[in-house]
Amino acid sequence: MNDPQHPSTHEGTADEVVAPRSAQEVADDVVARVLARAGTTVHDGGTDRSSYDGDQLELEERASLRRIVGLSTELEDVTEVEYRQLRLEKVVLVGLWGAGTAQDAENSLRELAALAETAGSLVLDALLQRRRTPDPSTYLGSGKAAELATMVAAVGADTVIVDGDLAPSQRRALEDVVRVKVVDRTALILDIFAQHAKSREGKAQVELAQLQYLLPRLRGWGDSMSRQAGGQVGGAAAGMGSRGPGETKIELDRRRIRDRMAKLRREIAAMEPARVTKRASRKRNAIPSVAIAGYTNAGKSSLLNRLTGAGVLVENALFATLDPTVRRAEAADGRIYTLTDTVGFVRSLPHQLVEAFRSTLEEVADADLVIHVVDVSHPDPEGQIAAVRHVFADIPGAMDVPEVIVLNKADLADPAAIARLRSREPGAIVVSARTGEGIDELQALIADQLPRPGVSVDVVIPYDRGDLVSRVHLHGEIEAEEHTAAGTALRGRVDANLAAELASAAVRPA
Repeated sequence: MNDPQHPSTHEGTADEVVAPRSAQEVADDVVARVLARAGTTVHDGGTDRSSYDGDQLELEERASLRRIVGLSTELEDVTEVEYRQLRLEKVVLVGLWGAGTAQDAENSLRELAALAETAGSLVLDALLQRRRTPDPSTYLGSGKAAELATMVAAVGADTVIVDGDLAPSQRRALEDVVRVKVVDRTALILDIFAQHAKSREGKAQVELAQLQYLLPRLRGWGDSMSRQAGGQVGGAAAGMGSRGPGETKIELDRRRIRDRMAKLRREIAAMEPARVTKRASRKRNAIPSVAIAGYTNAGKSSLLNRLTGAGVLVENALFATLDPTVRRAEAADGRIYTLTDTVGFVRSLPHQLVEAFRSTLEEVADADLVIHVVDVSHPDPEGQIAAVRHVFADIPGAMDVPEVIVLNKADLADPAAIARLRSREPGAIVVSARTGEGIDELQALIADQLPRPGVSVDVVIPYDRGDLVSRVHLHGEIEAEEHTAAGTALRGRVDANLAAELASAAVRPA
């Protein structure tokens, strides 16, 4: 097999020798495949749903706010918010191909295209540069920046999206060259989160992450931004009241942003006790918890719906789920546990989001079991697994929770890819949330992995305490049950709290 980074000559006839392709030609081929949407991160064919997914009314509400094609950019009587919802941005993608293979560069650019489309943009073209490190001035070299400006003007794009993190100076310098708005990967992901957050806590977390991103990127615009006047302003006397120290406009903006961030942190901290109380209630009642985690668009919500019938939103888009959902589920052996659907992860997830969503991500660390969902039909499932585990490492205690790898979308995957993943991840379960393949095996594995009650009991419970018998059925393991004249005789295993209640209510032997 030829190395995509160092293409060799192709075999031909005896009289024909094909010259090796340059790195730029390989990069152009990568861009062509990305724009053709072949083998995309967000699979073709729309959103696949089953009867377990419910009516999906939220999907209709979200679709009604999609930006649409064909509107003029000259809108005089439309507010900025309405303009943002309606106008479909036309974007050009920019990526650097440094270390790694051409396949790695293609996967990264393909994911950026899917992110852009999820944010409501129309991808017109893309540019990929073979370069070891970003240019400290314009991210791209001066020649590529000029080529990008020509491309933007030719296709009529109004936004450039860079597949990487731009320093404030790099963004300003690149905007000066291309003459349109430039955003980086972090800003794009934050925009998607801002569109999809629905709960009060989710909106506060997204706003906090946006302000953390914005603070070092504020820029002034000359003398009009000044709020300082010392002696004479602009070379002419401004009269009494104009002298003395004061804040510049950018300093004032920074102070307001810091004040707002402090307020948001207080609000998020004030919301935490309610979540902690709910978790404590579940632990007090010895209800095991299972968290569903994984890469964005791996099928976590579809799997939750298949296991619980929750009917939460399912969409063939990145970051469709931002607000965690907790649902009651029943294991194969009849025990009750909770199943939590968490926000999806992505490669190079902005650290602002990890920090802002830390309280939500704690659901993973507090779980008894983590179901790590992997899209086995993705071109790079190993990269997905590595990205998710990288985020786990930033959550205190998350790496200590038992993990089950679930290879989802088996109905769309190549059998060779499934075999490769199963050899690398022993104990992985192959499922399809859409067709139901492997769901019974997954439920049996969850029942086997859930924590077992630790106290053995052998008691007779009077018939007027049927509530205790019911709790043993829900949260314990019954080895034997018999109805006697004195009450219900139970032998099995329960947690310590329930064992104490059973002992106090049990019929004493004569």
